[in-house]
Amino acid sequence: MAVRLGGGQGFYGDGHAPVDDLLAAGVDYLVCEALAELTLAILQKDRQRDESLGYTRDLPLYVHQVMPYLLDGRTRFITNAGGINPVAAGRAVVGAARSLGVSGVKVATVVGDDVRPRADELGLPDDALFANAYLGARPIVQALDDGAQIVITGRVADAALFLAPLVHEFGWAWDDYDSLAAGVVVGHLLECSGQVTGGNYSGAWWTNADPTRIGFPIGEVEPDGSAVITKPPGTGGMVTFDTVREQLLYEVHDPARYFSPDVVADFTSLSLDDLGGDRVRVSGTRAATPPSTDTYKGLVCTPAGYAGEARLAYSWPDAEAKARAALMFLRKRAEQKGVPVEEWREEYFGVDAFGGSTAHNDDCEPPEVIGRLAWRTADRDSAARIAPEVGVLGLSGPPTLSGTGRGRGGGPSQLLAVEPFYVDKKLVDDQVRVEVEEV
Repeated sequence: MAVRLGGGQGFYGDGHAPVDDLLAAGVDYLVCEALAELTLAILQKDRQRDESLGYTRDLPLYVHQVMPYLLDGRTRFITNAGGINPVAAGRAVVGAARSLGVSGVKVATVVGDDVRPRADELGLPDDALFANAYLGARPIVQALDDGAQIVITGRVADAALFLAPLVHEFGWAWDDYDSLAAGVVVGHLLECSGQVTGGNYSGAWWTNADPTRIGFPIGEVEPDGSAVITKPPGTGGMVTFDTVREQLLYEVHDPARYFSPDVVADFTSLSLDDLGGDRVRVSGTRAATPPSTDTYKGLVCTPAGYAGEARLAYSWPDAEAKARAALMFLRKRAEQKGVPVEEWREEYFGVDAFGGSTAHNDDCEPPEVIGRLAWRTADRDSAARIAPEVGVLGLSGPPTLSGTGRGRGGGPSQLLAVEPFYVDKKLVDDQVRVEVEEV
């Protein structure tokens, strides 16, 4: 019997309305993938302001949406929205459930991806703000085996969130690498919500019948790992051979060796068959050789100074020349004031900001150009010393200056650097645990 997985989230800030369509269409598991490297840095800034934060703050909204379906046994909920503070996220979920007056719901929290306690063994920087390993599906499977209806994790590899319920339902062994690889492929296809159903599509994107109500994906997975990718009936978007293969290759370095914590999958082994009617079948996935690794990927975050930014728009004629003169003025004034800038970044939207030169020819001058200047300094005060010079350009710089919104709100922004590393699985697995609480 097939298991129906719903891809309910592709990033922190994704739309909530399509989740209602997924739940109404019927899914055994609603899986919400909320994290990216940038997201973890955002959550770190939250935690710096308030130690009780560090998880995605829209998590309770998803709990409210899924609760009626969870209470009547139609679906279970899995998410990595715990970010860098899964314990606090678990508390927020329990609080959301209690606010709805429900009882008898088991909430599991997966902890142990934080490897800062082993910083010395791993050679991590002394000023690391967070350092997390990308866990696999095993602790989620344990939580489901323990009866959890809601599973909250920290940094778990995206596809592992979808692999876990398949291992739980079908009883796949951890050395059944071909089945695990098939589950990873399904997870990879579903993890970015609307991206596999016609969102962000680089083909004929304009043929989307209803872009205001794009359907999020459903994976109908069989015990042998084959699956049909589809979407709720009556929703916008499209599931075709092209939308599925585009997502299949998304963020993939080597299709023949797609690394995940549980298995190394060979994407070149599988077949895609467009069945029509927004249904594409995925089958034949095999594991790579060798099929597994002894390490987890990790991500460490350290302070990287502060950034300031100015964005100045100029109109024809000579729009590019005006923008360049304005940015040169700002850099010169910073030099004269002795601002210790460690790095500059110049971009000219309308000329060369995307993919190199787009407007440098004798026959075409851009009608408008936005000059963007960003700078990095070691401290906040230094970063703030350049922005006041922008005002001088209003009456004393090139003509036709216009603003382009608030930018960074006029104040410097703290920068965080994130770097990947590898960590021995044995060092991490010993500290991973699953905590189950019944509301």
